[in-house]
Amino acid sequence: MLTELHIENIAVIERADIEPGPGLNVLTGETGAGKSIVIDSLQAVLGGRTSRELVRTGAAKAAVAASFTAETLSGWLGENGLEEEEAVVIRRRISADGKSSASVCGMPVTASELRAIGVKLLDIHGQNDGRQLMDESRHRAYLDSFGALVADLEEYRRAYGEYADAKRELERLNMGDDEKRRLADAYRYRVEELEAAELREGEEAELSARRDLLRNAGRLTDALDAAYDALYGADGSACELAGEASAQVARAANWASELGETASEIDGARMTLEDAAERLRDLRESLDFSPEEYDALETRLAQLHRLEKKYAADESGLIAILEESRKGLEEIEYSDERREKLASELAKKAEAAYNAAKGLSKKRSAAAEELQRRIQKGLSELSMPSVRFVVEITPKAGSPGFDETGCDEVRFLMSANAGETPGRISKIASGGELARIMLVMKDVLSERDEVGTLVFDEIDEGVSGIAAQRVAEKLARLSRRKQVICVTHLPQIAAMADTHFHIEKRERGGRTYTAVTPLDRDGRIREIARLHGGDNITDTTLASAAEQLDAAVKYKQEEKA
Repeated sequence: MLTELHIENIAVIERADIEPGPGLNVLTGETGAGKSIVIDSLQAVLGGRTSRELVRTGAAKAAVAASFTAETLSGWLGENGLEEEEAVVIRRRISADGKSSASVCGMPVTASELRAIGVKLLDIHGQNDGRQLMDESRHRAYLDSFGALVADLEEYRRAYGEYADAKRELERLNMGDDEKRRLADAYRYRVEELEAAELREGEEAELSARRDLLRNAGRLTDALDAAYDALYGADGSACELAGEASAQVARAANWASELGETASEIDGARMTLEDAAERLRDLRESLDFSPEEYDALETRLAQLHRLEKKYAADESGLIAILEESRKGLEEIEYSDERREKLASELAKKAEAAYNAAKGLSKKRSAAAEELQRRIQKGLSELSMPSVRFVVEITPKAGSPGFDETGCDEVRFLMSANAGETPGRISKIASGGELARIMLVMKDVLSERDEVGTLVFDEIDEGVSGIAAQRVAEKLARLSRRKQVICVTHLPQIAAMADTHFHIEKRERGGRTYTAVTPLDRDGRIREIARLHGGDNITDTTLASAAEQLDAAVKYKQEEKA
């Protein structure tokens, strides 16, 4: 449940703090006062797309913070190393250049992570969501959601995925003879060329190092000779001088015993120098430079570079291309055997996918009957007793008769008047009927999810009179098991609120500001009277508003009894 919403520098709202309560929360105000900005702020704090246009003119940044009770996110908190607290605080900041950042309980999160959290906390029904009912591609998802068939659909999709993979592989093998010959020739050419190159992992680096050595052969041998002479070969070398020093210190130790250890140290140093000199001599003798070797290195490296450029790959990539080409050539040469085996596998996987699709379809049919009954009952409660709602399930046309969604085409149909044949919602339903059907749909689907708060942005589109009263009663009943936040222009819905906020646009110092004010009973009476009669508020409209408010309180008390 949403317990607090803080909005700062979002559009015309400089600062607002809203504390929704349990039950039905209603936001009312003049058109353009900023009611929908509150909904935009909720969408932003839960990962919705943001832009710099959302930031109030002249402000460096905007911010939204929302506090929720933690029961729905307890698992997420534990998985991310956060202690389970009484409240989950989510913050979203948007800078004037459009960049944004977000955190949950102080831990930074991405926008996609925020959206994943948001779907667990809030379900926002916008002004255009009713139009989604006219999009028949969504109907199957609505039915699967109601029937709790998401897991069944995923299980079916695994079987379908195996079938689709086998089908693609078989189609690849079922190429024409000309195409097969062309591919075989291409693979064979690659194999012959790359095998002839006798590729070896790491060879290029070894050759490059050897070439660099040969390029500097003269300087290298000069340096080795000079170093050897300095250490051992020349008169007065380091080894000769160290040997002489060792002998003199050993002689001196006859009169100063403490020099015995020093003599040993000098002798050890001399031996170390002799070892180093020997290694230099061995390396010098091992060097066998010739112009022929250098030319061979250059030729081999040029060959490798030409192949790398030709195939747009490095040394390891060339080896991988060789293996792929060998495999491709082998598949083509043995494609007939492979095709027969794969055709047999495909038939088995097609049968498995079809059986899984039929099992899913059976569950959909059962869910469709229950959804029809529940929607029909809900529509009757909204003064639409003559409206018929039908979930039509038909087999998919064509072969193989199933795709990634199963073997069903799902459409919602309705008839607006008794005796009429149900037809497509897009052809029959008015705006008010769409809004009421969507409200019933949300009511029914909300029983199966864990989302604690439902938000309706002007669910009253095209609704008035008795129908408006029934919508208000439906929202009141829905708010007994979910927190409901509703932006509305209808006095019937406003009267049914447990918590009522008034959104008002004001001007100060040449700037526009939007204020959000919680209303007490007197404030509610005056606002309900305004919703009825506009600025023409009289004692009669006030009395009527008070009577309507009392009637709403009585209705809710009777519903609880």
